[in-house]
Amino acid sequence: MWAQRELTLEPRPRGFHLVTREIADGMPELADVRVGLLHVHILHTSASLTLNENASPDVRRDFETWANAAVPEQFAWTHTLEGADDMPAHVKASIMGPSLTLPVARGRLALGTWQGVYLCEHRDRGGARSLILTLQGE
Repeated sequence: MWAQRELTLEPRPRGFHLVTREIADGMPELADVRVGLLHVHILHTSASLTLNENASPDVRRDFETWANAAVPEQFAWTHTLEGADDMPAHVKASIMGPSLTLPVARGRLALGTWQGVYLCEHRDRGGARSLILTLQGE
């Protein structure tokens, strides 16, 4: 079985946001898959995806603090036409990555107890974000 959907996430402020439930809800065919993979790809160059701690909001805040320290806005960027946060957002998105491949078992995402999918919004006002969800399984 193969299924593919485009999912649009509501705009969020800069930061790391749990979107696991939105992804699962956006692919109702998950319920029909005994074993498979869900590939999630973000269609943007200034936001990214990662899998990490889903319980403590401190982890998400610490990710944001680290990302801003590692890739500062105050730097000798030459790509500045779209604002001070744009080029740092591109670098952060490249570091974090544009996609995840998640296991599916018994009709649901087979994630660890404390794992969740983050939308990593690297712009101050990135707007709505689009994901392509591709499900393969039986």
